[in-house]
Amino acid sequence: MSMGILITIDGGAATGKSTTSRAVAERLELMHVDTGSHYRTLSLLLLRAGVAAEAGAEIESALAEFPLNTVLVGRSAYLAVDGQAPQDSEIRSEAVNASVSAYSGIPSVREKLKAYQRAQLGDAVDRGFRGLVMEGRDIGSVIFPDAQHRFFLEADPETRAQRRAAEGQTDSIEERDRKDSSRKTAPLVCPQGALQIDTGVFSVDAVVAQIVEAVSE
Repeated sequence: MSMGILITIDGGAATGKSTTSRAVAERLELMHVDTGSHYRTLSLLLLRAGVAAEAGAEIESALAEFPLNTVLVGRSAYLAVDGQAPQDSEIRSEAVNASVSAYSGIPSVREKLKAYQRAQLGDAVDRGFRGLVMEGRDIGSVIFPDAQHRFFLEADPETRAQRRAAEGQTDSIEERDRKDSSRKTAPLVCPQGALQIDTGVFSVDAVVAQIVEAVSE
């Protein structure tokens, strides 16, 4: 990892990936990337284009019309298409919540994002950061399987449901996990060798401290 520090943080919905990743990025002067928002952004654009998840070849044609670039806000890098990054409220709408798992399981969608996501480490260094912390569901297993610092966050269903409700989200965590874990392409798994942390037991500060200590060592 001579290009800079690289930390991958994976886990299911409402396990605290975003809160933890942003705090780690702040502590270690890293750029933060939430890849879940990438899939939500493409899902939103495909929905707007009227291309269903079952459309097959139509999806590849639509994806070819989406030139990907990055908008940086503070330490967080957001996926933009033609220089425009959707608002958070747009990519977390009920329509996107209901369809993002289906779109995320499509190989062409994942391939569209893979090279872009892998390039984020070099982009972080070019922008003056010490490296990158990237969160998602396949970061330590597919995007950066050789990353030295890999973590997997988990929490009990009740804690996760409470967090989701507090965010105002209406999607089913169990259903999302089932779809993400059972898809054929890049399923949600704990990367081999990753440090597992139960965020239902530890506070955010304690989780961040564990990650920072592990990276420092």
